[in-house]
Amino acid sequence: MDILVQDKAHDESRQGEALLLKPVNEKQADRKLYIESYGCAMNFSDSEIVASILADNGFETTADYNEADVIFINTCSIRENAEQRVRNRLRDFTIAKVKKPGLVVGVLGCMAERLKAKFLEEEKLVDVVVGPDAYRDLPNLIEQVDGGQKAVNVLLSREETYADISPVRLNSNGINAFVSIMRGCDNMCSFCVVPFTRGRERSRDPESIVKECAGLFESGYREVTLLGQNVDSYKWKPETETEEAKPVNFANLLEMVALINPELRVRFSTSHPKDITDEVLHTIKKYDNICKYIHLPAQSGNSRVLEMMNRTYDREWYLERVDAIHRIIPECAISTDMITGFCSETDAEHQDTLSMMDYVKYDFAYMFMYSERPGTLAAKRYADDIPDEVKRNRLKEIVAKQQEHSHQRLLAKVGTVQKVLIEGFSKKSENDYCGRSDQNAMVVFPVSENYKPGNYVNVYVDRCTTATLIGRVV
Repeated sequence: MDILVQDKAHDESRQGEALLLKPVNEKQADRKLYIESYGCAMNFSDSEIVASILADNGFETTADYNEADVIFINTCSIRENAEQRVRNRLRDFTIAKVKKPGLVVGVLGCMAERLKAKFLEEEKLVDVVVGPDAYRDLPNLIEQVDGGQKAVNVLLSREETYADISPVRLNSNGINAFVSIMRGCDNMCSFCVVPFTRGRERSRDPESIVKECAGLFESGYREVTLLGQNVDSYKWKPETETEEAKPVNFANLLEMVALINPELRVRFSTSHPKDITDEVLHTIKKYDNICKYIHLPAQSGNSRVLEMMNRTYDREWYLERVDAIHRIIPECAISTDMITGFCSETDAEHQDTLSMMDYVKYDFAYMFMYSERPGTLAAKRYADDIPDEVKRNRLKEIVAKQQEHSHQRLLAKVGTVQKVLIEGFSKKSENDYCGRSDQNAMVVFPVSENYKPGNYVNVYVDRCTTATLIGRVV
């Protein structure tokens, strides 16, 4: 799965965060809902859809699971450690269930689809199991549990996009928002379970996307991140093509959202190297409010390993796309995903990954040891034959190299002026604000009464740490 986004409300540092909202009609709020989300940005976005569906059915959410009548965990199946965290968390809810007879506990998302039988039969705690395409059925499923039955719906859909549901913005700073533009994935990467847990690709009606983004801007939001497992493959077709209703590809959609207002920043995640086109790159360059930042997962720097991963491109293709980004958008920042220790990877092939990193000099990377996931093509075809110690040592080398490159990229920005969207106070001090540059670098600078969160400011960068730019407003 290639939908990882850097350092926001959706990376693994926020595993297990509770999500809050107020119900549409507080008089209906006779039951309370508690949701925790794990994994990627799409899961956090899906939790907002779940919260909206249940708010319309009288549920008020709470930050304390001990107060809840219904507890949901929105899960991730990408790596084994994420699954283990979810299992441990479910055990934590055992005491709450004993204390509160009638408490409903459910599992949502990718793990729900993949492990439905185990959850219902082995994990006695779980009452409801719901897959990513069945959230509209949640009120009925909860009613079944209230009647004394277990409830499950993990059916995948070729049509469901939740386009008509207005997500409830959970734990929102009122400035940044996720907007899902498509669901599912048609790429059959051999290490990934997403095509089996989220189904085939479906693109949302572009008008519904533009309407949602415009509504966010009118409500004070100043940045949207367009989400999809592979945003570059976004393609919407009208039932009947006319002069007014034409097919819309991702470059067209980017332009439509950018034209809402020049003060609305547009980000997106995630791109697939086989699909990112020069048309998309030229659209990014054309509009100042489309951020000059692309997450372009490589996974490996070796062509043989990429073929085993079924990534559908080789090393040369990937580097040509990187060259195109630098040629068309010279100032663009690039981040990536890397998997080390994939089946049969040799030391020489590992060196190819390191040499690719030296060539690109990524601004940021998500780096992982290979973790075999049951049901994937790799699990069926290949032996997970690289010892854990070798995986760990290779990962250490990749992490060390990326830390060096990230620091170099930040050092190059010292002495420059960066346009920053203020997101709030710095984690370390309320005397400082923090926000992100166009290239997605975190910037910290002193608070002033002249500006506030949601404002754009120009910050002169005086210095940097290994992860943050530090400066002052000019």
